[in-house]
Amino acid sequence: MNRAALLVLTDGRFPAGGHAHSGGAEPAVTTGRIHDMASLEEFCRGRLHTSGLVAAGLAATAAAGYDPLLLDEAADARTPAPALRQTARRLGRQLMRAARAAWPSAELDALAAARPRGAHQPVVLGLTARSAGLTPLDAACAAAYETVSGPATATVRLLSLDPFDAIGILARLAADIDHVAAQGVESALCVLTEGVDALPAVSAPLLDITAEQHAARPVRLFAS
Repeated sequence: MNRAALLVLTDGRFPAGGHAHSGGAEPAVTTGRIHDMASLEEFCRGRLHTSGLVAAGLAATAAAGYDPLLLDEAADARTPAPALRQTARRLGRQLMRAARAAWPSAELDALAAARPRGAHQPVVLGLTARSAGLTPLDAACAAAYETVSGPATATVRLLSLDPFDAIGILARLAADIDHVAAQGVESALCVLTEGVDALPAVSAPLLDITAEQHAARPVRLFAS
């Protein structure tokens, strides 16, 4: 097992394109839902237990070797907002480029050929973890962590908040991240015997609505 690969995969400098996206934080700042550290922590916790749980389940299942094309279809069904589907595929395409350079594999090549416009990012993340010799739990942890680290770092830039306070939020969410990752692995085990309907399908309608509004804004700092 290559634990060091997990550090590479979750490093903020890994060229997966996430730096250009706020994970819904920018529209939340625009509407005033995020305005200080307390509201940022509440936002991150809510995102983790909704879209984060879905991402963790998809990533863990892909890392376990389940058909990534079926998982990509399941991800589409769990992403009702067109803007978020487009974002997920754009991020998946960028991650795929980085993953194939770091950990070349026939499975990554096959998914890239089947989805030239990009597969959903959590699916690519799980397959990347598999190609790097990581476990489904590693993949789920990485997916869960990304759902909160992105908004936290983006909000520091948007509101000029203290980055030390933002890191404190991520540290306080560590137990929640572990819990969501474990749930993702549990769902992956169920998918292997029951099919993709066993994947988490929790929703965050407000994130969907604000993502569409954000996509229509002529001026924005982040792509999503």
